[in-house]
Amino acid sequence: MGVFTYADESTSVIPPLRLFKALVLEADTLIPKIAPQSVKSAEIVEGDGGVGTIKKISFGEGSHYSYVKHRIDGLDKDNFVYSYSLVEGDALSDKVEKISYEIKLVASADGGSIIKSTSNYHTTGDVEIKEEDVKAGKEKATGLFKLIENYLVANPDAYN
Repeated sequence: MGVFTYADESTSVIPPLRLFKALVLEADTLIPKIAPQSVKSAEIVEGDGGVGTIKKISFGEGSHYSYVKHRIDGLDKDNFVYSYSLVEGDALSDKVEKISYEIKLVASADGGSIIKSTSNYHTTGDVEIKEEDVKAGKEKATGLFKLIENYLVANPDAYN
């Protein structure tokens, strides 16, 4: 098994506390509401919402995939750090055992956030993941993030 790591950094005009609430803590209800074509539903299948919880995300009709399950590996509400792993679903292939993600939000000087994200692809055998293979997923995640950010800008009283 190999592990291939990709790191990314972006910015948002939304402060870390508010962004963390929307992006992590309330994402299961917010994303299906604002992007039903991407995510049809998100439900807890095991656990209480904390570390170790397994969630099933069912994708909308426009998606190439039907569902994934992810396990919450870490949730630090004080420091705005969230980590989880995709552990099941048709987004994983016989080449990828799991994908682990970590998102950390840091306050920026302008009152917004710096979003630091890391993805670890755990592959089977000597399979190699290329950056081009990750790019399409990154683009979809960025599009979904922009929907959340735009929602928060348009609804200044939401998730305060």
